[in-house]
Amino acid sequence: MHDIIITLAEAFHAQQKQLYMVGGTVRDVLLRRTETNDAALATDARPDEIKRIVAPTHPSAVVLVGERFGTVRLLYDKQIIEITTFRDERYNPDSRKPEVCFGSTLEEDLRRRDFTINALACDPLSGHISDPFNGRQDLDAHILRAVGDEPDKRFDEDPLRLLRALRFAAQLDFSIEQETMRAIKRQASKLQKISRERIRDEMNKLLLSAHPAKGLNLLVELGLMEYIIPEVLELRGVSQQASPRIAPSKDVYAHVLRVVERTTPRPVARWSGLLHDIAKPRTKSVEEGKVHFFGHEDVGAYMAREILKRLHFDRDFIESASRVVRLHMRANAYTSDWTDGAVRRLMLDSGSDLADLLDLSRADITSYRADKVSRAVARIQDLAERCQRLQEEAERVPLKSPLDGNELMEMFERGPGPWLRPIKEHLLSLVIDGLLSPDDKEAARKIARSLLDQEEPS
Repeated sequence: MHDIIITLAEAFHAQQKQLYMVGGTVRDVLLRRTETNDAALATDARPDEIKRIVAPTHPSAVVLVGERFGTVRLLYDKQIIEITTFRDERYNPDSRKPEVCFGSTLEEDLRRRDFTINALACDPLSGHISDPFNGRQDLDAHILRAVGDEPDKRFDEDPLRLLRALRFAAQLDFSIEQETMRAIKRQASKLQKISRERIRDEMNKLLLSAHPAKGLNLLVELGLMEYIIPEVLELRGVSQQASPRIAPSKDVYAHVLRVVERTTPRPVARWSGLLHDIAKPRTKSVEEGKVHFFGHEDVGAYMAREILKRLHFDRDFIESASRVVRLHMRANAYTSDWTDGAVRRLMLDSGSDLADLLDLSRADITSYRADKVSRAVARIQDLAERCQRLQEEAERVPLKSPLDGNELMEMFERGPGPWLRPIKEHLLSLVIDGLLSPDDKEAARKIARSLLDQEEPS
């Protein structure tokens, strides 16, 4: 990536044009974060000039992201570089709001950026860093601060910045500067102006960050969660014990934050961690001094599906996350005396989401009692090992009925019809439970005849 940026900088310099690395690209270099496969650059060249200057560097693709934003996206193998024309603002006498327009200076451009740690620029040829808003000082202090003296204005320009602030806090483990935090709280309702897709993408980044619980808690405390997943607010103060003296881990909200933090940073694992107990407030009951949440996994799966639909996730993702929510209590209920058939059924029901289901089960162990945690971890490990063994067996001998539909129709000299399905399902059920070998056709025929005889009127 560095070589490509140097080549581009030399090309722009030869045409008397400025080119700087900007924003997160500079921030991540200064924080020594792992290099990514994308970079953001800014220039005083207009989009048509950008395309002409970069042509000799032979990018595999050149895409004008939008005339209004003046961004040209370049693709070099798997590396993406976006070059954006400097931006400024001008005032129309007929409007109180400024219009965004192309600018001519770097400082004008940096003044319009969201946070001081992103209002940084670096000349690739000299290495000089431009820092008009003391972003490096905030980087060193691990502080997230809006650019300028009017943080409300920064969020009014693009309300998605409200969510970006919390996402950066979660990714970088930074504290939000007090005036910036107050502005976020004041402006929270403006998140309603942002498309569900943009909110979804930011939520994904927050949940996959190194400190998702921090980001989620800020969403709640600063009033943004109300406009994203208001159901999460219902979790606060819901005790999982009848006694008023509850351990921190027994509050559903605190428990969910710990579970999310403990899951592997994969989308299905993190989202199912966030939503696995979402129905507990709506299913809570107290009987004989004991708290119950009967059916919360089924109600929760329905709620998870609706929440993810609202955020415009694709159908496959919605099905995966809601499936893990629905099955999490079954995985949690595992004991070593389960039959292989019971384990196989869990594997078949979870399908490709088994790894995320087991991951959630491990993360769901949030007790402060070491002995209880140790037993639970050993139990999930045993389940994972049995799943692995049974999966290896299934790869050698696939789980299927010894007789397929064609064989059954030939055997009974009958055509297709509703009579077939219960026989096939029963034979497969016996195979899953280990009571019938997948290749034992003779035994399967006897069972099939017996079943059909029972169905036939005497």
